[in-house]
Amino acid sequence: MGWGKDWPAREPRPKVKKLSKEEKAKIQKSLENGIHASPVLTALQYRVRSARGRFYYEQYLPDLEEFETIARVTPLVTPDQVLLLENAYEKGHWKEITQGKIRTITNALSGDTQGTFHGLGALNHSIRVVSKAKKEKLDIMRDDQGEYSYADSGDECGVQEILFHYFGVPIAVIAEPREWYAYHRTPQIREVDEEQKRVLVDFLAADRYGESFGGTALYLKKDETWKVFTIKPNQSQTITSSMAWLEKRNWKDW
Repeated sequence: MGWGKDWPAREPRPKVKKLSKEEKAKIQKSLENGIHASPVLTALQYRVRSARGRFYYEQYLPDLEEFETIARVTPLVTPDQVLLLENAYEKGHWKEITQGKIRTITNALSGDTQGTFHGLGALNHSIRVVSKAKKEKLDIMRDDQGEYSYADSGDECGVQEILFHYFGVPIAVIAEPREWYAYHRTPQIREVDEEQKRVLVDFLAADRYGESFGGTALYLKKDETWKVFTIKPNQSQTITSSMAWLEKRNWKDW
């Protein structure tokens, strides 16, 4: 558009509905119940905080010993009883994800598979299935070619479900590296050691020309505790090379 021409008017922000104390408490309680009903959000230590007429989802980060704002929920004037869910993609900047009633908001957050919030929506669903069946884990089989499938249906498993149900990696560890999920990278298992205590996983995405790029993480059971380490690309060819690189760096990842 050239000089002297009017720029299109910016779309007005949705108006925030003013809530009574009772309405505010009811919405906050419902959002908190959504967290309690989600194995992933519970494991990632989400909470809801209200401020200035809105509600904020925050996640506790143990390494930093602080909460980080993940999303906010705004009650709208119109349509009535509709909430707006946005994610924090930059400091002070928000992107609309969806609008709807409480259940729509909580499902969008707990069921996220794209990395907008955590990327563990498929795992969240599978754990809820297990809970309803009164089981601890889903039964997963590994064939001679290293392919994984559900024992009851024969369907292929996602990497997150494999890490949790087959190897026993905790949800909070599977959620790392958080930045790679946020970049919409897809995890793929490259190698597993014989003791099944080391799993090398590639996180891949494709550029506009179809070329793959990404990074590699090693999920490792060390001293009976699962941890995850990001590996420098030229050292991540195998579990052996990744382990040697980590040991040389005194277990400081990339």
